[in-house]
Amino acid sequence: MSQADVVIHINEDLDSDRIHDMERALCLHEGVISACMHERRRHLLVVDYEPLRVRSSDLLSRVRADGFHAVLIGL
Repeated sequence: MSQADVVIHINEDLDSDRIHDMERALCLHEGVISACMHERRRHLLVVDYEPLRVRSSDLLSRVRADGFHAVLIGL
């Protein structure tokens, strides 16, 4: 299994419930291993995924589909 990770920067301020909902929703996406918001920087989401099953752009699209303004970091 090949594994990669990506950091997604979210512009909105999120409360804990919204963060956990987003993490759970991403974890249900095919090819996602884990999704975790940084505790001190609540606008940075780290997603571990299998690049042979899902692309980082698909993960970004999923976050944006929920109405968030987001960008990939480090690409």
